[in-house]
Amino acid sequence: MKRLIITTSASGAGWLKRANVGDQVEALEHRLISGPLPTNSETTAFFAPREEALGHDISHWQRWISFARARELGPSRPGLIAMVEDFDAVELWIDPVPNAQLVLLELLDFLRPHREIVQKLVLRHANSRIAVRGVEDIAAWRPPAEQVDLHHLEIASLAWDAFRQGTPEAWYALLTEDLGALPCLHQTVLKLLEELPAVGTALGATEWALLKEISPGNVGPFDVFPGGGIPDVYDYWEIGASLDHLAHCAIPVVAGLDAGPFDMVLHDDRDRCQRYKNCKLALSELGRALVEDRADFSRFNPVHRWWGGTELSNDHLWRWDHANSALISPS
Repeated sequence: MKRLIITTSASGAGWLKRANVGDQVEALEHRLISGPLPTNSETTAFFAPREEALGHDISHWQRWISFARARELGPSRPGLIAMVEDFDAVELWIDPVPNAQLVLLELLDFLRPHREIVQKLVLRHANSRIAVRGVEDIAAWRPPAEQVDLHHLEIASLAWDAFRQGTPEAWYALLTEDLGALPCLHQTVLKLLEELPAVGTALGATEWALLKEISPGNVGPFDVFPGGGIPDVYDYWEIGASLDHLAHCAIPVVAGLDAGPFDMVLHDDRDRCQRYKNCKLALSELGRALVEDRADFSRFNPVHRWWGGTELSNDHLWRWDHANSALISPS
């Protein structure tokens, strides 16, 4: 039986390849946590065949491929449907982190009309990120396998549609649904609700955690990146962007970040990157008030960011009441 393994990170795919899991391993990386969500047509284009010049930065499901694989494919990137048709079984090795779970929802919703493909799909829900395991561990490890059926597809479509709505209400309503067929989905629903502006501070859980990590003072930027007390919702680049925002908003809540912005240009400039690493961070007066729940960020600074299909702003500020697990509509 010829098996295709699809996983949700390039690093995880690399470990699976080295462990010789499956006949072919592909990474499906699609950031769905920050920024506007793709439209239906954009999702279709993401999974469709693509002809591109080698080395061009493309938005495609096979964006993250090895150099050897790139040479094999040439300038072409096969569509997902055509590739899956060449295999007898397709195993979805899904990380438990929120973005990976959203990718699973998007993928199952996209494949739902293709019943001949769905019949080949097997879900393997990892209880920890695949990329943190060693080759020997992965070679001996098999997350429980479950054949994808109509119930999985219905839940995925329900949740994917809910996340794309213009308000968080449908996503919040998922807390009352039986989501057990996708075992990491309930915790994903909660983690993403925690990233809404909080009652009292208007900070998301990750923003608040960043301030807590910085609160002792004399902290380097890379001391507060994903890991430790920071939630696993956002990635490396998104955390850097959040830190930039907290340090460079109209009335900053973080002091000492004199370099930036946190982007590839900074990383490619050795001197600028070193200056960034050498920064020592501390909380401003407003930052300390926020950590102590004595201030509301939105009263001092503009808020403008995307949460799923919801565009958050000072005039359209949905909030999360952690103490009561309640969604609060804009006043």
